[in-house]
Amino acid sequence: MVPYLSEIRYLKGVGEKKAHTLNKLGVDTVGALLRFYPRAYEDWGTIDEIYSDNLQKTVCIRAVVVSDVTEHPIRNKLTLYKFFAADQSGRMQVTIYNNKYLAQKIAMGREYLFYGKMDGNIIYRNMSSPEISEVGSNAIKPIYHASANMSSKVISSLVKTALLNTQLPDPLPSDVLKEYNLCDLNTAISNIHFPKTKELLERARKRLIFEELFLLQAGFIMLRNAKRTVTDVSVKNEYTNQFLSVLPFELTSAQKRVIGECMADIKSGQCMNRLIQGDVGSGKTLVAAALMFNMVKNGYQSAFMAPTEVLAQQHFKSLSALFEQFSIKCALLTGSVTAANKNKIKTAIANGEVDIVIGTHAIITDDTLFDNLGLVITDEQHRFGVAQRSLLAKKGNHPHTLVMSATPIPRTLALTIYGDLDISIIDEYPKGRTPIETYAVGSDKRQRAYNYIKKHLDEGRQGYIVCPLVEEGENTDLISAEEHYKKLSENEFKNYSVGLLHGKMTAKEKTKIMREFADGQIDLLVCTTVVEVGIDVANAAILAVENAERFGLSALHQLRGRVGRGKYKSTCIFISDSESKNTKARLNIMCSTNDGFKIADEDLKLRGPGDFLGKKQHGLPDLKIADFVNDMQIVRASGNAAKKCIINDPSLSKPENANLKAEIRRMFLSAMS
Repeated sequence: MVPYLSEIRYLKGVGEKKAHTLNKLGVDTVGALLRFYPRAYEDWGTIDEIYSDNLQKTVCIRAVVVSDVTEHPIRNKLTLYKFFAADQSGRMQVTIYNNKYLAQKIAMGREYLFYGKMDGNIIYRNMSSPEISEVGSNAIKPIYHASANMSSKVISSLVKTALLNTQLPDPLPSDVLKEYNLCDLNTAISNIHFPKTKELLERARKRLIFEELFLLQAGFIMLRNAKRTVTDVSVKNEYTNQFLSVLPFELTSAQKRVIGECMADIKSGQCMNRLIQGDVGSGKTLVAAALMFNMVKNGYQSAFMAPTEVLAQQHFKSLSALFEQFSIKCALLTGSVTAANKNKIKTAIANGEVDIVIGTHAIITDDTLFDNLGLVITDEQHRFGVAQRSLLAKKGNHPHTLVMSATPIPRTLALTIYGDLDISIIDEYPKGRTPIETYAVGSDKRQRAYNYIKKHLDEGRQGYIVCPLVEEGENTDLISAEEHYKKLSENEFKNYSVGLLHGKMTAKEKTKIMREFADGQIDLLVCTTVVEVGIDVANAAILAVENAERFGLSALHQLRGRVGRGKYKSTCIFISDSESKNTKARLNIMCSTNDGFKIADEDLKLRGPGDFLGKKQHGLPDLKIADFVNDMQIVRASGNAAKKCIINDPSLSKPENANLKAEIRRMFLSAMS
């Protein structure tokens, strides 16, 4: 037997060249090949007749070869091989292109299965380049993600070799298999690749989906348990009421609840590791401020990391003003701070002269040292990832960790993406917040939309026009920011200050433009989705999105969140000529609600979890077969099984859990290191 962790190049029939191609497909071991599941299947079990209602359809025909194979040389050394095959309904001509080896195997009088597209008319049928197989072979055939140098057929052949020579250790304990009526792993692997029936395929899928979600959730439970370490950050007294009493407004009940959940963690004697998820404008920063106030009053420093310089500067400005009355010292640490000032700030932080540090990645450099770090906060968590969050947490002696995200994610997916964290949700908006009026229009209404934008600019407000592309030539059907900026600044908006912002600019250029817009020097910003996070301008009251059909619902919601941040009534206009039912449904959802969580749920139903999980969280495993939309029952069942298993054996030290422990360690290697 070949060990399942053996390098793929050692499998019979692979070698160095094929191994290199397989590595590019993500297959580096024999076990990884067996876990390289088919992307689709061909159904050879449903047999159609040659003469039926099947023109231009892909079908499987069972027929006898009734003529010799004839050879037809044509241009450029291309040869066609033709013969006739018949069933009880009639006969069809079969054409094989340039495959002498296959043609020589076809024997007159023998019965074969032909899988391909049926061409012809009511009196003539033909099939070109069909898949041809012996009768009695697998009724369901796998189709794999292939590449130019590695066909699905070759992968299928290699999988067969691996199945004959490899046994995978089953990570699911036997009592779990029995309780949930699941087949063993090697049976599931065999049937996911080469099922004899649809029932066996479905049983294999259920087992592998359950396993994947079980491992994921068990791993996250262990990660959370591991992070619930005893902390030296001792917080005995709570000062939340003192902080709230000086605010000129009352927090929402959701904000108060989340502060309570966080403070319970902080006072527990164990490290807090919590995510606050709240829509744009729900008041996450004030929750963070209340927690930082408590830390300072208990003698500890806090670090607040934002994804962009402009956002860090905005947080610094608002938090400094808020804490000034308490004589709490805040410092800003970003890449653009001069070297001399940076050294002064870092010295003050190390000496404990600074209570709260607000900044960007500059906070996590090796030479940034803290005197007594008690709380670490990262804003817009998906922009950083586990690795960077860990770097900041290591600046102190087991400090409490809080991460915040304004990207609404359905709770089930949030548990997956942020599975190593406890989750708090702010699901209520401050009083007086006016919903953003949202409209979807065709390009025939573009001029009218521009006039509406001008009306806002004339009233002293600012606005955005978002484009899907940076420059012309990327796609001729879509509007590019650079060309649109040139056209608008020279024509429709020539009497206004128009700025351009996109991702291909340098960090320095982007920061300059965002600062000018924030300072009111730019009236209208033509941009790409680079504005999705990082600009908080209370004076911006109107936003238009060109080619709105090119954006997902959550992206559109994040873009809409750039306006409505101040006291002014705000408007969002989505411009699209798409006739797609899906696009119209998505834009209708955007026009009917401002609730990011409802929008996220609809996005999940319409598009699946790909976009949410696409922003790779460093160190966390990918899902290969589970689907959060269609497998919700298995998500719950596997989660319950995982909790029960870890409760009974927290360190998975029992012999029956050895395979489970090894697989979780492999999946979460970088996250657990």
